[in-house]
Amino acid sequence: MTEDLALQVRKQVETSEGSGEFRPVIAEEKWKPSETAVIICDMWNEHWCKGATRRVAEMAPRMNQFVGVAREKGALIVHAPSGTIDHYKDHPARKRAQNAPKAADLPEGIAGGCGWIDEKEEKAGLPVDASDGGCDCEPQCKHPPYPWTQQIDTIDIRDEDAITDSGVEAWNLFAERGIRNVILVGVHTNMCVVGRPFGLRNMARFGKNVVLVRDLTDTMYNPRKAPFVSHFTGTDLIVEHIEKYICPTIASTALLGGTPFHLPNDARPRVVFVISEDEYRAAETLPRLARDLELECGLACEALHGNPKDGNDVPGMEALADADLAVLFLRRRALPADQLRRIRDYLNRGKPLVALRTTSHGFDVGGRAPEGREEWRNFDSEALGGHYGGHHDGSLVAQVSLATGAGDHPILKGFPAGGIKSGGSLYRSNPLTPTAQALLMGTVEGHPSEPALWTNAYQTSRVVYTSLGHPKDFENEAFRALLIRAFFWAMDRPAPGESADAKSAGP
Repeated sequence: MTEDLALQVRKQVETSEGSGEFRPVIAEEKWKPSETAVIICDMWNEHWCKGATRRVAEMAPRMNQFVGVAREKGALIVHAPSGTIDHYKDHPARKRAQNAPKAADLPEGIAGGCGWIDEKEEKAGLPVDASDGGCDCEPQCKHPPYPWTQQIDTIDIRDEDAITDSGVEAWNLFAERGIRNVILVGVHTNMCVVGRPFGLRNMARFGKNVVLVRDLTDTMYNPRKAPFVSHFTGTDLIVEHIEKYICPTIASTALLGGTPFHLPNDARPRVVFVISEDEYRAAETLPRLARDLELECGLACEALHGNPKDGNDVPGMEALADADLAVLFLRRRALPADQLRRIRDYLNRGKPLVALRTTSHGFDVGGRAPEGREEWRNFDSEALGGHYGGHHDGSLVAQVSLATGAGDHPILKGFPAGGIKSGGSLYRSNPLTPTAQALLMGTVEGHPSEPALWTNAYQTSRVVYTSLGHPKDFENEAFRALLIRAFFWAMDRPAPGESADAKSAGP
């Protein structure tokens, strides 16, 4: 019996109706290969935009590997290089698409493209402006002419595949073979991939289980147009839009393992947020911060959230494999062994970490971990350098000020001389381990001061921990700026506004 395709599908779910706030949710699905098709959209041999041509060539080898595995497992491969189908008129794969009998359930409208899936998507609009055609070359390439003549040769076409750019032919094929599931790869995400007759919108609105492979696609977007972000961030914004309004996505690792594919010129530092707690609305505050980091600081951010049905499960932890920074906000979670191992492995590779508030007891469930789950009870002292001992009464407002001798640390640059007020209760964190350095101290009336932010060296990893992180803290611009500087210090990179040769003090 052929093994099912095991997919982690990711979609964006609105936190409450009309809130405009979304959080990613990852679910496990199993698809029968015999009921699955992979459509390769417009991977032409040449494009009018030289940058687009280059990125297609860079992506094609990984795509060919993905398609090859899908084919071996029993999925139908559909090559759809629009406008070049006559090149394949005598190919058995072309005749297969032409000869499929008319489907009894052929949808009205499948012959044409689809501008918007519904009014909700249309109202939201696409998040990038491609009104200039989206070429990011300088100077911009001119079109027409349209130079494509076939699909890029890097992607194998087998006799058992199908070739079509027709929504009708694709649907007939799917009906003939009992195909319920569709995986789309190719270009361009904000144009052909969503809008072609065989594209995401049509597949979704006519009832197929459809996903986009988010790391095997590209976008026509020029960073000189709104929202004035990198080309690669523009693609991420389109993927997020698709996950909100059209269909879920998967990564090519679903079939190939390893780490997701990144285009060679995508040099953005990658930040993975791991969020699973129920008290401080981290699922809202950190994704907002992540969006700012993407749009304003040029980082590539991914947020992983605890399973809504089981907060002790955080799907997608394999993203840590190629992360440049991990940001943790968890509270008393016993994770599956593989997930906790990924966090340990990440730190053991010397990678940087920033942890907030309840993460001091993020992996401590008091020795009551369910079967198959694991704790890291000394994570606070071992990795963070702290000693969590509860917190003061929330009615006591903490004043957070510079620690003695810490004022020149890069993380503190621009921090208000008079300090800030904490939005939540002050944690008892003394004593710090010898490897830790306190940068901020918190004080409440009638009690000794407690460290509120410090750095630590865990093996060779740079670590920053702060007991701050209450929702009110994120309303304070000084705290947000402090946190962003902590991110860049942990990665040993100059913070926004600093020169590239700026020196970063060690822990």
